[in-house]
Amino acid sequence: MTGFSSDAQTMSFVAFIAVTTVTLLLCVMTGPDRDDLDEFYTGFRSLSPMQSGLAIAGDYISAASVLGTVGVISLLGQDGLVLALSTVLSLVLLMFLLAEPLRNAGRFTMGDVLTRRAPSSAVRITACLVTLIALFPLLIFQLAGAGDLLAFVLGINAAGFKTGSIVLLGVLMIIYAAIGGMKGTAFIQVVKTVVLLAAAAAIASLILNRFDFSIPSLLDAAARGSGAGDAYLAPGLQFGGDGLDMISAQLTVVLGAACLPHITMRMFSSRSAPAVRRSMSWAVSTVVVVCLLCAVIGFGAAAVVGREQITLGDPQGKTSILLVSQAIMGNDVSTFETLLFTAMTTAIFLTLLASVAGITLACANTLAHDLITHGLRHKKALRHSTEMTIARATAAAVGLVAIFIAAASRHVNLQAMITLSFCLGASAVAPALIYSLFWRRYNRTGLLSTLIGGTASVLILITGTTLVSGSPQAIFPDSDFSWFPYTTTGLVSVPVGFLAGWIGTVFTRHSPGARRQEEYEYDAVEASILADAGRPQG
Repeated sequence: MTGFSSDAQTMSFVAFIAVTTVTLLLCVMTGPDRDDLDEFYTGFRSLSPMQSGLAIAGDYISAASVLGTVGVISLLGQDGLVLALSTVLSLVLLMFLLAEPLRNAGRFTMGDVLTRRAPSSAVRITACLVTLIALFPLLIFQLAGAGDLLAFVLGINAAGFKTGSIVLLGVLMIIYAAIGGMKGTAFIQVVKTVVLLAAAAAIASLILNRFDFSIPSLLDAAARGSGAGDAYLAPGLQFGGDGLDMISAQLTVVLGAACLPHITMRMFSSRSAPAVRRSMSWAVSTVVVVCLLCAVIGFGAAAVVGREQITLGDPQGKTSILLVSQAIMGNDVSTFETLLFTAMTTAIFLTLLASVAGITLACANTLAHDLITHGLRHKKALRHSTEMTIARATAAAVGLVAIFIAAASRHVNLQAMITLSFCLGASAVAPALIYSLFWRRYNRTGLLSTLIGGTASVLILITGTTLVSGSPQAIFPDSDFSWFPYTTTGLVSVPVGFLAGWIGTVFTRHSPGARRQEEYEYDAVEASILADAGRPQG
């Protein structure tokens, strides 16, 4: 049992039903009402910069990010805070380096961006496969944790209830992605972001009020509650003090978090280059505020709940945000405090729904647009209505497969899944996008080398980490075949991704005429991007 009051559990259950009903209605009302690809994939670029920015922030602030950020700060102190701030830096990097070129070079998917420089069915198919390999683990991780989270809140420990929660959430995410399209899922992300901000701000205020709004008092209490003493507020608690492992993790987060395809696809829904800049300003500001609130809540969890109770709820601290929300209210819970706890649980539930819906949509889009329409049938264009039907069908297929895998792996620690996604974003997607947008000589061979080399290096290296075996938190805790010295692969796989692209490009033999043709095509693409920069698209 969770120890949460019966009133809070009842209100949370009612709130879950209400949120599901309202979001379904919102999806139907804002979703595409005709068979138009622009409407399904981009919502006709009709979102305002503020709406688009909140949607980007919503996709970026996934359930795994919120629960994991609060948990890692509550257990690891300063190291957790530094890792959380790395996610903000990742979005800043996207804002200043990639957002505007992505919007101008792309149409619907990452495959559109890459094939603008290197038109090829092989590039389309490879881009689709890399997108699926990068996003599917993240989708499964969040789905698998949904059952345990809902059971924890409602105090229902039956295995059937947990599996049923996964199935219900999976069915809802299919409906949101298939019916709502880009615009429908964007509005769900906007609602989720606003609710999460309000609930997190209220909980953080109560925590600060407990310590008379004194940050030093809060940190001192957190250090005592963490059981680590002064080490809690000093660097080195995470990764056993291994500095290179910490650098590897930060490199992976900074390059990988904002380059995942379900984040970059939001760039294509902005009306113009100035609009995408304003959208990113909203997104960065929102994520900064959320991270600061999560930091206060994380330190508050260590101070009020304590490490023992946090790890009892979950070894990674993913339930610490709920535990501190309950603990900060005390035994005499008023109606206001019950409503506040309900708001926090509702925000987490809505975060789960919105996050998995956005990822499902990105997977469905690349399957329909990159693989089926342009990869396998590149010589014969499909009708728009046919492609939209395929996109909706692939959303259902992605969802059903994810539901099955998540339900089957519910008892397994899947922390390696989210690490795999971030590593692939940093090692394959980021180098491919950076080279494609900024390197004049980059060619098809280099692009394929980047995608394949970066992905292969991550898949090989991650099998040797302690996230897979050799630790209590591993997928196989009772086995030990770990051989890679770091928790994340970024320190090795990121250079491999960039190096593979450079080698594939530099050592590709071209005749002088072919090289001049490549440079001409690059200039044409660059001119087109610059022309698009000042032209709104409706």
